[in-house]
Amino acid sequence: MNQLPRNISSLEVAEMVGREHNDVLKDLRRIKSQLGEGTSSQSYFIESTYTNSQNKELPCFLLTKKGCELYGTRMTGEKGTQFAVKYIDRFNEMEQHIQQPKPLSEIEQLKAAMRLSLATSEEIETLKEDVVVVKSDIEHLKDNIYINSSQAKAIRRKVGEKVYDALGGNKSNAFKHLKSKTFAACWREFRNYFDISEYRELPRIKFEDAMRFLFAWQPNTELRLEIEHYNTQLQLKLVK
Repeated sequence: MNQLPRNISSLEVAEMVGREHNDVLKDLRRIKSQLGEGTSSQSYFIESTYTNSQNKELPCFLLTKKGCELYGTRMTGEKGTQFAVKYIDRFNEMEQHIQQPKPLSEIEQLKAAMRLSLATSEEIETLKEDVVVVKSDIEHLKDNIYINSSQAKAIRRKVGEKVYDALGGNKSNAFKHLKSKTFAACWREFRNYFDISEYRELPRIKFEDAMRFLFAWQPNTELRLEIEHYNTQLQLKLVK
């Protein structure tokens, strides 16, 4: 049975994300330099070479499962999602390849039987552990794919609705003076609640939680009093 490669070359990664290979190499070298002395970069990125069409040997990297996952988390938007999906598909393919081997010829069956008879229980357990790791990595990637463009649009729209409602509409005195401050407060609390640096980094599986958070959001006491103050001022002027 042919083994699928356990590593993905940086050439394949470049094709997956639609970037030049040299740009991908720069990304990987930068990430590698940021890992720190206490982290083994070999468990993420393995330096290697390949021969191009002019028979010239050039540098490349081999990305392990952990390396692909780490590189995928550095990308956002459509390209990052596409890479994650392709990487997940690769692991699915590997898992199916392990679980559902293709029919073997009689000679191949005999060779396989001989190899199996020589295999130790430790090697069999190691294979099972690899399958468990693959499943875990797949689930982790699925959980950490970022929201898509339509979900991002829905979040922006909901933030706008909540801010406009809190200020009393776009013709209120509070809207004129506190629009920016209120938007900033809403986004800040959103990012803090989900522990992200910007809203597009929200994992897709938390989209419904994000909408529930925004549905319940309202300005804090200090900001509500400030909004009330500005709107009351306008009402007093109109009465006069």
